[in-house]
Amino acid sequence: MGDYVWFHDVSWHATYAIYFFVIGIVAGLTFLSYLSWHNAALKPIRARSAWAALVLLAIGGLLLIGDLSQPLRFVNTLNPFYLNFASPLAWGVLNIVAFGIALVVYLFLMRKGKDGSGKWMAAIAALLALGLPVYTGFDLAVHQSRPVWNTPIMPVLFVAMAIASGSALASLLAGGNAATQASLRQYLLWSTGAVGVMLVSILGTTHYGGSAQELTYLILTTGTMGLIFVGIGIVAGTAVPIALLLAPFGRQQFSVIVAGLLVLAGGAALRYALLMGPQQLQTLY
Repeated sequence: MGDYVWFHDVSWHATYAIYFFVIGIVAGLTFLSYLSWHNAALKPIRARSAWAALVLLAIGGLLLIGDLSQPLRFVNTLNPFYLNFASPLAWGVLNIVAFGIALVVYLFLMRKGKDGSGKWMAAIAALLALGLPVYTGFDLAVHQSRPVWNTPIMPVLFVAMAIASGSALASLLAGGNAATQASLRQYLLWSTGAVGVMLVSILGTTHYGGSAQELTYLILTTGTMGLIFVGIGIVAGTAVPIALLLAPFGRQQFSVIVAGLLVLAGGAALRYALLMGPQQLQTLY
């Protein structure tokens, strides 16, 4: 099954998994900050979410730059005469830069108390933020020879994980605000449930696919990778939070915060396993 695999190393390193995790939280927090203009219960986390998104965006950018063999090459991504607009990477760079600018303008307008223009800029920032997980998932989905990655559900999965991770961190930013925690519980519950459904779909189609898919399934569900993907990502980080939020005591603030912490741990594990697991197969042939 590996006759046509001409490279036998891991091309995408764990740094990208951390970047996927961080940028997903950025998108989720920005989306929640935008929703706060339409949901009064989320207003207490409006500014906190936006500022946290900016800090995490800077961290994500440093991760990408640091992973380059020659870090100064990142300057080329800002040169319009250098960009290859036929490449998804070019559009990803433009999305990140445009989002960063929109987020800074949004924070400036909020700081100045300009609610009218701030509300509109929140919508623009949220729209650009949506492109971050969509692009991340698309960047994996276009690899036709990679089991698990090559599925149109991947961008949707990353959007759901972004909302779940963002809601999880927002539950920590909300502190003891009961109304905010109750609203975040809904976003956390439904987004985590969506992640669970898509993970089951991916596992099913991978398990019953061809030989490459079946071997990838074994890598993802056994050994150390199985512990990360199934144990932490699916069970502890997806199934347990859903059960906790649906329990009779699931509406309590403590339950929402615990569920959020589990979702954050699961989100990091899922991104790592989804990135690294399918690449392990090519190192065997």
